[in-house]
Amino acid sequence: MKRRRKKSLNHTHITVVLIITAIIIFTVFAVWTDKAVRPVASMQAEHFSLLTTNESIEQAVSEYLEKNSCTYSDFSAVIYDESGRPAAIEAIPYNINKVQSELALMINRELEKNSKDSVKIPLGSLTDSYMLAGKGPYIRLRICPAQKASVKLKSSFTSAGNNQTCHRISAEVTAEIKSSLPLYNFETTAEFEFLLAESIIVGEVPENARYAWSEY
Repeated sequence: MKRRRKKSLNHTHITVVLIITAIIIFTVFAVWTDKAVRPVASMQAEHFSLLTTNESIEQAVSEYLEKNSCTYSDFSAVIYDESGRPAAIEAIPYNINKVQSELALMINRELEKNSKDSVKIPLGSLTDSYMLAGKGPYIRLRICPAQKASVKLKSSFTSAGNNQTCHRISAEVTAEIKSSLPLYNFETTAEFEFLLAESIIVGEVPENARYAWSEY
């Protein structure tokens, strides 16, 4: 009886030791894998997030411009003096604010619509190993909606030749992007710019007129 008890105790002791050893090995492997994968996974997540968000914003802006033909006179008016030289450039606040709000609404709707987009990436591609790139089981990289996309119209003046100035009006879109992987979360901010209208102004544009859009 005593021998049987000793054998039983020894067997239990060996089993416990093996279980503890397996847990330690698994924990060490998990920690090592996390440290190796996290930087590359973060890079892949940010790249996919920016790509998907850029496509969604471009789609929304294209649809808006197709439905609404924006011209330079919608946003700005050039005032000339008695000698025919540009004296001032006046912004049209109503149209500026209208475009900003409508564009922001369309962009956020497009981002929300594509919020469940995902891509499959081989696990080996999330490591620094060239030998494992493109290999292993696939995991899904998912985009969460960028709910805080904002639009701001701005203007820029560039020389267009002898005594001529090109005045460009563009939409600057800022989006807060959230992407996720199993056990990982990533956040980044991206900015995009789209040309809405432009005009060539003949004559020297006064400096005070160049900054007429600084409030918007």
